[in-house]
Amino acid sequence: MPRKILTIVGARPQFIKAAAVSRAIRETDGLSEVMIHTGQHFDSNMSDIFFEELDIRKPKHHLAVNGGGHGDMTGRMLMAIEPILVAERPDWVMVYGDTNSTLAGSLAASKLHIPVAHVEAGLRSFNRRMPEEINRVVTDHLSTLHFSPTSTAVANLAAEGVSKGVHHVGDVMYDATLFATSKAEQGSTVLSDLKLRPKAYVIATVHRAENTDDPGQLRAVVQFLQERAKSHSVVLPLHPRTRQAASRMGVNLDRLQVIDPVGYLDMAKLLHHAVEVYTDSGGVQKEAYFHRVPCTTLRDETEWTETVTHGWNRLWKGPERLTQREIEEYGKGRAAFDIAKLLASNSAA
Repeated sequence: MPRKILTIVGARPQFIKAAAVSRAIRETDGLSEVMIHTGQHFDSNMSDIFFEELDIRKPKHHLAVNGGGHGDMTGRMLMAIEPILVAERPDWVMVYGDTNSTLAGSLAASKLHIPVAHVEAGLRSFNRRMPEEINRVVTDHLSTLHFSPTSTAVANLAAEGVSKGVHHVGDVMYDATLFATSKAEQGSTVLSDLKLRPKAYVIATVHRAENTDDPGQLRAVVQFLQERAKSHSVVLPLHPRTRQAASRMGVNLDRLQVIDPVGYLDMAKLLHHAVEVYTDSGGVQKEAYFHRVPCTTLRDETEWTETVTHGWNRLWKGPERLTQREIEEYGKGRAAFDIAKLLASNSAA
């Protein structure tokens, strides 16, 4: 019988990473996959479109859990995931990144003594005020297999006493970007639809709770973007959380080219032809590098320190960028296949 991998996803970055790994699983002998979509991102532009564009098979289980506080959402996910794990009896539960879906999946699996494989293990911002930091730390300490994108992530795990089952595989986002950019260049019409010229605009994303939950912080971020809009059009695909926060707090988004969230292929094309990227998203920071576009991170720290030390990224309140050089750490776009091989060859015993 093939080894069954039960993948748990719920948010945009996870769909993108899972797409690359799922394709590799389908091409690896001895593996099968079942997917749970928690529903954490439920807007069609934040969820369904990714499955259509990135060649991901529709999830077998869709939990439709979204909204509410962190404890409420995570608790409802736990309640919904547990009976599915009991019924499916997977050999591995695989989780991605740092969301509430990741935490709920790893907790449910570990309490049922099902081994957990964590993609993007070992990332640290060292800011425990970020809920994502709590999620990733707990998940790493519950996991049996740790698929780390960089040697820094491996070192972070070692510093916390985690060394068994740790593999530096490179970054699956690079795999996904290579796949998506080729498709986007052929099929996406987003630039003409938005009347944008290549290298004549910047792209921005804002969604992290640290920026959307504090009125002063959100106003500061928006003012920063509005200053940049004096020299280049700032295209802002507006996350539902940010839209609600701006409306509730009376934050004016004038001078920004606000658009609805876009699919991954459209976003890939927007990133590929931007002159610069402003974001609080860890995933978009890396995607900017994969497209070789300079990035400014709208936070006070970043998990992706390599993007800063290698000159492709800077913190918005930090020094200017260093000299640009290639980041060998992220691999050559084959991380997903290395993960699939490790899943096929590793026993949790």
